[in-house]
Amino acid sequence: MSKKPEDIFNFTATSDDCIKCGKCIPVCTIHQVHPDETTSPRGFIELLGAYQQGHLELDKNAKDIFESCFLCTNCVDVCPNSLATDMVIEEVRADIADKFGIAWFKKGFFFLLRNRKIMDFVMKFGYMFKTCALANDPQDRGLKARFSLPMIKKGRLLPSMVKTSFLNSYPEEILAKNQEAKPQRIALFIGCLANYNYTGIGDSLVEVLAKLNIDVFIPKKQLCCSAPAYFTGDMSSVEYMTKKNIAYFESFMDDCDAMLIPEATCSAMMTHDWAVFFKNHDMADWEARAKKVSQKMHMATAWLDDNTPLQAMLKEKGKRFDTAVTYHDPCHAKKVQGIYKQPRNLLSANYPMVEMSDSDRCCGFGGVTMQTEKFHFAQLAGMPKATMIEETKATYVSAECSACRMQLSEALNHAEVETIFKNPIELIAEGLK
Repeated sequence: MSKKPEDIFNFTATSDDCIKCGKCIPVCTIHQVHPDETTSPRGFIELLGAYQQGHLELDKNAKDIFESCFLCTNCVDVCPNSLATDMVIEEVRADIADKFGIAWFKKGFFFLLRNRKIMDFVMKFGYMFKTCALANDPQDRGLKARFSLPMIKKGRLLPSMVKTSFLNSYPEEILAKNQEAKPQRIALFIGCLANYNYTGIGDSLVEVLAKLNIDVFIPKKQLCCSAPAYFTGDMSSVEYMTKKNIAYFESFMDDCDAMLIPEATCSAMMTHDWAVFFKNHDMADWEARAKKVSQKMHMATAWLDDNTPLQAMLKEKGKRFDTAVTYHDPCHAKKVQGIYKQPRNLLSANYPMVEMSDSDRCCGFGGVTMQTEKFHFAQLAGMPKATMIEETKATYVSAECSACRMQLSEALNHAEVETIFKNPIELIAEGLK
């Protein structure tokens, strides 16, 4: 489905607009752990311009370079010309996928993301037989791989698997107790990790909405937001999942006041990248539909803080905890969506907050390729975050992103730091109990 770069994005124009000032280099996640000009934002841009002009062959060396970007958007955040470096790298990865193909385990993963019922079966099967390949982490952070696979390093911490997914644990409609008050109706988009691994996030969000006397609608036919495929270059999977989701959401969105997404990456993908994807691939009708349906989509803490009395409820009726919380800003929350105050507003009502030295620094998750074929880079990026978190002496580190949770839990476990990761929604729900 992907097109040639000259048909889809003007890499040369982006390269020409780069003034090579170097402001992006100090904040670049890959450059921090692998200081090489070719894998810096201005290096990526220069090489992309050369590729489009025919001066650079898209060989295995170029593939390795373009797959080394974490897509953290730090460079976009500081660029004086606001160059979309992340976007051009996302687009060239489609050409990489066309030329070199996609690894078998990634193809299998994206197939499962496209097929919810098969994914449900595979995850339940994985739960039943997890002890064959995995051992419980003593700090209950997840599961450790007992043997090495091409995509999983031995001894690595992986998210725990659950017997029943979040979507299969609840009815589609959960009505508020006081119907005379004409409660709002909120749809939930749960995200794959929260659906199959970190189900406490969805459980907690349902509890919080119940306390606010809000009707909850859980759309059971929702598919993955398509972010893993998008960042890998599997554009056919992106198109399939995105169109399926949009058409499904259109069938009920007019009857809902909002759709809440307790995941930064899913939220950024759905409210920003869906429309960008359709624009770049010349699908104007779908771009318009994506923009319309995204108008009611919100990151959960942002909507709860901006549109409900939750903060006041937490202060007046919530518990007071002595356990300190430090907050990590997910790249797709603060940099892409400008969301960072709201989760802190809600958490500070019940917990003492202590800021780490650089909450904006990328955790180093980086997507499917970074977590498999280039995990050594992810490990290097995670180490400084583990040190920052340890220095706060906080009991909990929180971020509204399960990708950050997976990455930081591994980094904390590897560094033997006892701080526990919790989604802010989970901590907020504890404050209301």
